Amino acid sequence: MIGRLNHVAIAVKDLAASTALYRDTLGARVSQPLPQPEHGVTVVFVELPNTKVELLEPMGADSPIAKFLERNPDGGIHHICYEVDDILAARERLKAQGARVLGSGEPRIGAHGKPVLFLHPKDFCGTLVELEQA
Repeated sequence: MIGRLNHVAIAVKDLAASTALYRDTLGARVSQPLPQPEHGVTVVFVELPNTKVELLEPMGADSPIAKFLERNPDGGIHHICYEVDDILAARERLKAQGARVLGSGEPRIGAHGKPVLFLHPKDFCGTLVELEQA
């Protein structure tokens, strides 16, 4: 059901410093910051030959990333995103197998402009999983 790895998301306290680290120290190609107010984050994409890294900075204290950073002050891996061909079919299959879809259970438009869903980390080896329609 899952396709390729779309991205690994890393929560960061300082997006500018983290962007500079990936760009200047590691020599990666990085995007401009992209505010995502509907998700409570500003995102920078680090482009790799085979996938992306998504740097996430909270947009205020109510952001899920702010809460993550309270528990993990140095930041760290927040979630992993896999592509699926049909997000609604994937959701129904997962729910039928007992997986919990977070939020309303309805796909929302993610940072790449495509429908996404998040799956409960307790159902996936302690890892928050994002599914994105390919």
